[in-house]
Amino acid sequence: MIRASNDSVGARTMAKWQRAAAGALVVVSMAAAVHAAGATTAGVASGAANGVANGAANKAANGAANGAANGAANGAAGAAISKPAGAPIQLALIEGMSGPFANAGAAVERNLRFGVEQVNAHGGVKLADGSHPLELVVLDSKGSTEEALVQLRAAADRHIGYILQGNSSAVAAALIGAIDKQNSREPENRELFLNYSAGDPALTNANCSFWHFRFDAHAGMRMEALADVIQRDKAVKKVYLLNQDYSFGHDVSGLARSALAAKRPDIAVVGDEFHPIGRVKDFAPYIAKIRASGADAVITGNWGNDLTLLVKAAREQGLDTKFYTFYGNSLGASAALGDAGVKHVIAVAEWHPNAGGAASDAWYAAFRARFPAAQDDYPVLRMSLMIETLAEAMGRVGSANPAVVAKALEGIRFDNGFHASWMRADDHQLIQPLYVMEMDRAGSPGVHFDNEGSGYGFRTVLALSPERTVPPTVCRMKRP
Repeated sequence: MIRASNDSVGARTMAKWQRAAAGALVVVSMAAAVHAAGATTAGVASGAANGVANGAANKAANGAANGAANGAANGAAGAAISKPAGAPIQLALIEGMSGPFANAGAAVERNLRFGVEQVNAHGGVKLADGSHPLELVVLDSKGSTEEALVQLRAAADRHIGYILQGNSSAVAAALIGAIDKQNSREPENRELFLNYSAGDPALTNANCSFWHFRFDAHAGMRMEALADVIQRDKAVKKVYLLNQDYSFGHDVSGLARSALAAKRPDIAVVGDEFHPIGRVKDFAPYIAKIRASGADAVITGNWGNDLTLLVKAAREQGLDTKFYTFYGNSLGASAALGDAGVKHVIAVAEWHPNAGGAASDAWYAAFRARFPAAQDDYPVLRMSLMIETLAEAMGRVGSANPAVVAKALEGIRFDNGFHASWMRADDHQLIQPLYVMEMDRAGSPGVHFDNEGSGYGFRTVLALSPERTVPPTVCRMKRP
């Protein structure tokens, strides 16, 4: 957490955080090295991460460093890491790196790069012919479906077998269709699609594909978690639905209506509106409509600048309404809301910095050590875990062939010591924990860390085990 009243204090705080987090980075790296060598990450976490987390919690850089050294020595003694010497295994990130959602694209790149660097620091991917590093290749889709398909073709021309995308369900659907055709037409040049965010439930239901794996909870899973909290919030009597006008936004609207009808049939939906995605610069007219409706709460699946500008307008207009969001903890949202978001913004995710536990705190500290700038403080655990799970699958079969790796990913279980997950073979949907969280001031109970140096963070109000997040599926997988 970085909070300062002036530049000199900020610099000292930053330096202290970096020293403490550097110790945590040692622990996380050593933990993964031991995991790759056959030991359990949980075993390392119990020794290494505890030392770091306790040191960091006491804000003692020396304590964190000593904890790292002692824990690493106990949990990872003798583990040697050699630099992977084989040809790089390329992963193509196709995402909007320019345009209205460029900030979201940059955040994705940071998180994926963190995962790639972690794998490479542990010795890379162990294949039959030796160890290979992963290499992230960034291709700018400019936020356009058409440009995403152009970049997909460019990746195929370079024989890149792994495609990473997520910041649009519409783009994801187009990529799945194109990859299905590509793999049928050129079986010697197949591609595997790893989806880290596109939440349209259809992608792992009616439109499921053998060549697509989703590592995020889909919109239905997130909505069910939010609805569990709304069910207990008896102050909510009227709800306004406001979402982006594309497939995902329409999914959120429909799922919200269904969930409310099942769990809170007494709640009235007083508005159900869609706005152009990425094109609204001033949400004040929408806030006026919400106020006029008398809504007690807003449910939105907005993300990126569409979320940041929405919550900023709510603050400026003094709207005293709860926001139940899919991404209210995302980039820029906490700073945009400020005090207006305290106990008014609810979000849902697979993890957050205040989830708690020594191993979780150590992972977060490692991320902050790599990306110490306050504006980069948006760790998305599932993205780096996606990379680690992919590397694990490749290592198990000793191959980077997409068809072989796809079969290895089906049913795979991965546990980094604080976040257990498995990939359901039926539909290629990752099953993992979900947290519903509430925004509050840093230092409040349960809010040890803030977001982006804003002074505001999130506390857990509901933690769901993987077993409690399993959704039904109608997928009828066609395998090659």
